[in-house]
Amino acid sequence: MLLLCFMKILDKYILKTFLVPFFATFLIVLFVLVMQLLWQAFENIAGKGVSLIFILKFVYYSTLMIMPQALPIGVLLSSIMALGNLGENYEFAAAKSAGISLQRLVRPLGILAIGLSVLNFLFLNNVFPYANQKQRNLYSNIKKKKPALALVPGSFNADIPGFQIKFDEKYGEEQNLLKNVLIYDLKSNKGNQKVITAERGKIVTEEGSRYMTFILYNGNYYEEYMKSAKTTAKRKKMAASNATFREYEFNIDIGDLLDEGDLDSIRSKTSPMMYTLQQIKDTIPKLKNTYDESLALRAKNIYISSQARDLYNYPDSLKNKKLASVTLNNFEVQEKITILNSAVTKTSRILGTIKNNKNRIKFKRKVLNFYDTEYYNRIAFSLSCIILFFIGAPLGSIIRKGGFGLPMILAIAVYVTYFFANTFGKNLAEESSITSFLGSWVSAIIMIPVAFLLTKRATQDKGIFNIDSVLQPIASFFKKLLPQKNKI
Repeated sequence: MLLLCFMKILDKYILKTFLVPFFATFLIVLFVLVMQLLWQAFENIAGKGVSLIFILKFVYYSTLMIMPQALPIGVLLSSIMALGNLGENYEFAAAKSAGISLQRLVRPLGILAIGLSVLNFLFLNNVFPYANQKQRNLYSNIKKKKPALALVPGSFNADIPGFQIKFDEKYGEEQNLLKNVLIYDLKSNKGNQKVITAERGKIVTEEGSRYMTFILYNGNYYEEYMKSAKTTAKRKKMAASNATFREYEFNIDIGDLLDEGDLDSIRSKTSPMMYTLQQIKDTIPKLKNTYDESLALRAKNIYISSQARDLYNYPDSLKNKKLASVTLNNFEVQEKITILNSAVTKTSRILGTIKNNKNRIKFKRKVLNFYDTEYYNRIAFSLSCIILFFIGAPLGSIIRKGGFGLPMILAIAVYVTYFFANTFGKNLAEESSITSFLGSWVSAIIMIPVAFLLTKRATQDKGIFNIDSVLQPIASFFKKLLPQKNKI
């Protein structure tokens, strides 16, 4: 009874030693990761009339998204610190002298790590998709309420229906001033018949208004009228207008983009990161069927265009002894030339078809791989708390050093390795270099043997590396070699 009471007190002490640095490190890591994400989005939202409520909602959803990533880092760092502190204060030695093994000492922490992994899985499966969807729709809806935010310098912007807008730079306090503007008016659905260029421009939009006003300076206006003539010569004679201007102002109707709903309302799911595991599992067969149907349709088109079915109408040279084994030898010279030209034409056409469809098929395969990888990665990453604990706990007992110094360096090195292996595996899986299952479990396959090795060495009171085991055979070799030289 006394021993049981003692073990309960010891378990509480071990848990307290772990939980105090855990909450501190978890909050610090969470703050750093959220600030990093906010800093990346800061350029797109700062100084553009975005309200404080929007920023607070953005930070809130970002925090929910980052928590599953910050939790394993907190477990790893706090386990190294907690076990390091116990070793540095000789509490490990006292426990071992009392007959308490390392496995029994860290048992409550192991149970806690399993519980945190379960919590991480529930977060990844329920809260993470919700937060991801809310954050992306929040950013999308703010662009609809403030369409000028959707315009990106350096490329054509097609977010505003009926227009293609390009400019080199967006500047000013409200980021509504443009430099070197090029606008294609496509409202007539007849191509680029109306083109407007300007050295400078300005966007004026009142919140809630269905019109976006463009004010352009020092530019050129060119418009071709409806070209209904059939021949090229007559179409070239059709009238067109061209004018230069110092200032030109026109309105664009953006009523279809305006949204009267809340900023954080959910309207679309465009990524597997917005789905739960069950939803991803239900979506994968649909994508797989679409991908298979696309491949079957392309293969059928190639089969028909190559007229492969007609080959069966001709007798085989093995059955008809009068035919030569080389097919072309059964034809005259002119017929051979015709056959070869036809074969080259058909082959070139088929190769062109394959080349044109290659990127489209590759994209569909990548989307399917993305869903597969996200499904397996959710399960694999939820176990990261357990894996990193069984690396951090023995590592802390081996180095016997507490505080934030050395444990922080080791934790960063371990987690960077884990995260890099996970990202590398996912990228390979998305490119179809390896299977989605293997790509999601690459980091676990690498780190689990490391966890077993460290746990074994910590249990045996050995260091991370036994230098003597490497140097001793080399020293023995030279000791045997030197006496032989003396004898000679």
